[in-house]
Amino acid sequence: MNDKIHKPKTRRWTLREGAAKRPDGDAVSALSDGLRVSRAFASLLCSRGYTDVKKANAFLRAEEEILHDPFLLPDMDRAVDTVERALKEEKKIRIYGDYDVDGVTSVSTLYLYLKSRGADVSYFIPDRIRDGYGMSASAVEEMARDGVSLVITVDTGVTANGEIAAAKALGLSVVVTDHHECREELPEADAVVNPRRRDSRYPFDGLAGVGVVFKLICAMEMKRTDDPLSAVRRVCSDYADLVALGTIADVMPIVDENRLIVKYGLSRIRKGSREAISAIIAASRKRPDGGSSYQKPPRITSSFIGFTVAPRINAAGRIASAARAVELFLTDSPVRAKELAEELCEINRLRQAEENRIAAEAMAKIEEGYDTEKEPVIVLEDDGWHHGVVGIVSSRITERFGLPSILISYEGAGAGEPDGEDVGKGSGRSVRGLNLVEALAACSDLLEKYGGHELAAGLTLKRKNVPAFRRRINEYAAGAFSAGAAEPSLEYDMELAPGEADLAFAEELQLLEPCGIGNPAPSFVLRDIPVLEVLPVSAGKHTKLILDCGGTQVAAIFFSRSPASVGVFAGERADLLFSVEINEYGGARSAQFFVKDLRRSEAAALLRAKEKARFEELLSGAEVGENENAAPDRADIAAVYTLLRREARVGNDEMSCRAMLALLAEQDGGGPGYLKLRFSLLILEELGLIRLEEREEETYRVTLEPVTEKTALERSALLRRLRASQKRENDHGKDR
Repeated sequence: MNDKIHKPKTRRWTLREGAAKRPDGDAVSALSDGLRVSRAFASLLCSRGYTDVKKANAFLRAEEEILHDPFLLPDMDRAVDTVERALKEEKKIRIYGDYDVDGVTSVSTLYLYLKSRGADVSYFIPDRIRDGYGMSASAVEEMARDGVSLVITVDTGVTANGEIAAAKALGLSVVVTDHHECREELPEADAVVNPRRRDSRYPFDGLAGVGVVFKLICAMEMKRTDDPLSAVRRVCSDYADLVALGTIADVMPIVDENRLIVKYGLSRIRKGSREAISAIIAASRKRPDGGSSYQKPPRITSSFIGFTVAPRINAAGRIASAARAVELFLTDSPVRAKELAEELCEINRLRQAEENRIAAEAMAKIEEGYDTEKEPVIVLEDDGWHHGVVGIVSSRITERFGLPSILISYEGAGAGEPDGEDVGKGSGRSVRGLNLVEALAACSDLLEKYGGHELAAGLTLKRKNVPAFRRRINEYAAGAFSAGAAEPSLEYDMELAPGEADLAFAEELQLLEPCGIGNPAPSFVLRDIPVLEVLPVSAGKHTKLILDCGGTQVAAIFFSRSPASVGVFAGERADLLFSVEINEYGGARSAQFFVKDLRRSEAAALLRAKEKARFEELLSGAEVGENENAAPDRADIAAVYTLLRREARVGNDEMSCRAMLALLAEQDGGGPGYLKLRFSLLILEELGLIRLEEREEETYRVTLEPVTEKTALERSALLRRLRASQKRENDHGKDR
């Protein structure tokens, strides 16, 4: 086993890129007074560049964002003319989409709009396993056979040069709407609308695929009226909820016009304006065991959409058919919407089970010997992994190790074909400092197909090319990462004092919504906080900590970490990096922390280092200091021995000194302290009552020796020496 990567690397905590260190003084006071907010929240606004009341207020009210002119997008005029001509001539139109949430909402939005215009429109979403990513030649031929005249791609198409050339050769018109990275040569379509084109004059390149569709619809409506502003408002009213859903799910930056669209879209969702979205929210609230729904209504935020609604829509395209999700958005029947929403939730449960299986196997492959020091891009392959789930697992690996990862599956690819000609499909996630699409471009001669974004991409390649691909992409990464750039890190906005993270502050943080890339949900650091309790949640899958924050007890949840793995014990002090939310339970509201990382406090670690050094001095013969009280008494030694016997009975024969101290404090309401514990262990070993085997620093395997008669503590030479030294020092103190 490769010990270097058996556990994830310790992550550095770094101030968020672009954030200023916690400001103070006149600007904070002016914001706090002018906006009537806490100084902590005013400091957060200042750190994000909102340093005066007018500017901060405009940001909080989303008054500084505007919707840009859609005709600034390249080829927008040509796209509008092409679609309007097809509508006028009653031509068959087919929407060609992608199978993720952005693709599903893009297809649904454009379909609903064209249907409202009386179009003869249909849609096609490729099957992830059968068809793979993007346009395919077979789908193009099928459209021609069906008599389709116009193909409109949504959230795909900008790299489908060959397929679009084939469509044009068959007499089809093609309008591409996409937002993915463009290659040097664009497809020869009738129009290619993409804010990422090198020749684009559009002032914002962060639109989702559904955002580009939204701009196309706005352009079409603006051209049909003398009141463009009313046209855009009408489009927002009809479709902003779908656009917000796709934008959040595709992790687009929630800045510029995206922030305005998402803010309005979330408002529409809260009002229950679309039956499909209300149905999926209601279905997500049902308990997994089929019992009654959770009582507490959800707070509709970008986080709720991203972590609750989006995965259920995404699951359809991952392990079933994305068409099921499109059908949900197109139905006008509440009964059918409920049926489809519950079906998507069940599919999502299957997806979660498959994801957990693949994640366990992937982690095992890493622990078997993957050296992340030599290969910082983790490339894994397997015959039995589901194509639709490897991307999520890649996200989990990248999040855990803080390194780029690519997972490749040959499922259904005819594994075992001679000469490694069977084709695998992969999905990857990256970290800041490595543009994944550019990295794949550097390996393009080894790939059959690739595409995506800076931090997420898909690819296909032959099995025989995987070793060369792994070597090549890691060579590229070595050049792309500057010294230390691949070191895992977590960002935070600022440090808080213990009493600042209260309910009022949590309520103020809601003013930042909608949050996302570009306007991230803030994270904070608290240092040297007493940990009162460490409790298991969901049979130990998660951990709940009770913290003493300035005299107030606050609950902190650490998801996907068991109490044994959090690295902090009750009675210790911790530093934590976390976000703040509002918890509502039993009619009461309180601040609640969601922990992203946790460690023993630096102050506590320094104190323990001093205690350890002092222990070594005393063990080497140094005199016990006045009032040092380092010699354990009979009660101290008995408490340690009782603890070891109790733990041995439940099969726990390996413990750290920190764990023993926490259990001893719990056992007798204080415990003997570090020095007395260390000496008690040595005294028990000297007396033949236990045998200690140090496994790692200050962690021991303890074997209880059989005892046939009562043991006199006075037989311990170490205890006699400590007591004598302590008595001498006490006597000297009296003389002074």
